[in-house]
Amino acid sequence: MLATLSLHLRLPLCASLKEKRGRIKPFMSRLHREFNVSVAEMDFHDKWEEARIACVMIGNDPAFLRSALQAVEKWAEANWTHGDVWDSRIEVVG
Repeated sequence: MLATLSLHLRLPLCASLKEKRGRIKPFMSRLHREFNVSVAEMDFHDKWEEARIACVMIGNDPAFLRSALQAVEKWAEANWTHGDVWDSRIEVVG
């Protein structure tokens, strides 16, 4: 089974794509390190003030995957200090 968490992030004070990447990359690295999930920027590559990142886990227990990604979601909402988490969505496929 495959489980994904999609986070739509707002970065209201970014003035360039370089600045946006400088804020997003450490956050994505920390998510990977803290929760052992695969993380990638998935959308809004050309917008300074928005980003969509996805966290992915693979396993055989859908309840565990959902619970683990809910913990990631809660942590991300509490620790994203450069703006707001506009939207989040968890999907389990398989």
